[in-house]
Amino acid sequence: MARASARHILVPSEDDCNTLKKMIENGDDFAEIAKQHSKCPSGKQGGGLGEFSPGQMVKEFDEVVFSGEIGKVLGPVKTQFGYHLIEVTKRTD
Repeated sequence: MARASARHILVPSEDDCNTLKKMIENGDDFAEIAKQHSKCPSGKQGGGLGEFSPGQMVKEFDEVVFSGEIGKVLGPVKTQFGYHLIEVTKRTD
């Protein structure tokens, strides 16, 4: 069964998400941005979510994690919780 590891940053608006994505693309550290800005408890650990299988996360999140490019900051991804920046750190099929 497929497995993935990812980290994310959760914020309330698409604008916030885009601003943080630009900061990361310009060299800011993903984990530090997560610690400072993420509304998810995982932010305290730099946004790390550990390893999970398809179906363990909400549909929109799953689709990006199990199809997106590994190591690239993906998003904004809208879910019922807000807007996410996602970085897939590892995936096995």
